[in-house]
Amino acid sequence: MRYGGPPLPACRGGSSSRPNTANPIPPPTSNCARPLKKPSAGVPNENIDRAIAKGAGKLGSGEAWEEIRYEGYGPGGAALIIEAFTDNRVRTAADVRAAFNKYNGNLGETGCVSWLFSLKGVLGLRGNLDEERLLEDALAAGAESYEWLDDPEMPGAEVFGEITELETLSGFLQNKGYRVVDSEWRWIPSTRVLVNDAAVARPLLRLLDALEALDDVQNVTGNFDIADETIEELGL
Repeated sequence: MRYGGPPLPACRGGSSSRPNTANPIPPPTSNCARPLKKPSAGVPNENIDRAIAKGAGKLGSGEAWEEIRYEGYGPGGAALIIEAFTDNRVRTAADVRAAFNKYNGNLGETGCVSWLFSLKGVLGLRGNLDEERLLEDALAAGAESYEWLDDPEMPGAEVFGEITELETLSGFLQNKGYRVVDSEWRWIPSTRVLVNDAAVARPLLRLLDALEALDDVQNVTGNFDIADETIEELGL
């Protein structure tokens, strides 16, 4: 599950940085519903190499690689889901816990925040799209919602649906002539936290940076928005 869209600063733009659309199907997510990514908007190269090696059977027979999910709360009550790929769960858990402790977060048990999210399938469409046609085709395909991308240099939209129907949804839209450029699973929050205090936003963003810097971490997903005035106060 990888997202190739805007890097992390786009998620820090506050709840008003993405224009509201008048979609009869309401968009399910704010800016920070999408996985928060490293500035390269991708997974660390060494993690990609490990994943490829694992799939090709080239890792040593003594190395047991596994995917692990960690959950917790950051400053201000922001819910965070951390997805990792590791050969040493003790090391990874210690690193994740240390980051939470350093920046006033609280690492909890699996399930402590995931109930605040739904795991959905997401398709990325690119091109100058007609909203009325997209609405009609998305409904016909069985999609739950859609959301316009706010990048003028890369226009398009994201279409959301059940993960079990993602392949069918993609095929339907491609047959209708849409250019589907990516497909993933994504945690979508059902509730969001507005952070409008710089004293809270600063350690929260530092916590995200610390988590994303860990070699084993693949994705960090949050349910918060940072107010525009707080962004300006932080100089971001």
